[in-house]
Amino acid sequence: MTLEPAELVIFDCDGVLVDSERIYCRVDREVFASLGAEFTEIEMVEYFVGSSHDMLTAIVEERRGRPLEPDWQAPFKQRYEDALDAELTAVEGVTDLLDALAVPYCLASNGSHASIRKNLGRAGLLDRFEGRMFSARDVARGKPAPDLFLHAAATMGVPPERCAVVEDSPYGVQAARAAGMRAFGYSGGLTRADRLAGPGTVVFEHMRELRGLLGAGLS
Repeated sequence: MTLEPAELVIFDCDGVLVDSERIYCRVDREVFASLGAEFTEIEMVEYFVGSSHDMLTAIVEERRGRPLEPDWQAPFKQRYEDALDAELTAVEGVTDLLDALAVPYCLASNGSHASIRKNLGRAGLLDRFEGRMFSARDVARGKPAPDLFLHAAATMGVPPERCAVVEDSPYGVQAARAAGMRAFGYSGGLTRADRLAGPGTVVFEHMRELRGLLGAGLS
């Protein structure tokens, strides 16, 4: 595939910059079970990696057969915080990749601004994204809708077709395609490569590979 160099690289956060999805899936599964919604490990990855809060809540409510309280996550907040404080690191190779980028980059995540900042801070990446963090809370619809990526591109002043998106979930690559952006699907985390593959999408397993795939966007 021959592509013109991207003028902006848009990164997802969880699972792409910070290795948090394994932690979230483990704790989520425990929490959901305590609420009466049992999921297998495979279902956790297929349903929840990259999902928005609203999507996650709807899936859990459907499985348990009754609604959740509006603040249902509040009693479990410290459980997540403790696990992330103890275990969270940057995704292997992503720091070197960011150092090599010669074009602007930003972050666009279905997570809240608070969780984005905390997780970047835990992984030592917060300073690299100050002023360039976009949350699904900023738009009407999170991923898999294109709204968040289009908002990030517009704010950064780059046309969608000149943007490259780095994602680790089917929801994310679907959003990138819908936004008219080229997608790079990272399969080195929890999501299988075949679930990321599709039109306009390059799937890769290691961050060191992405340096070559982005090519002209690197110093």
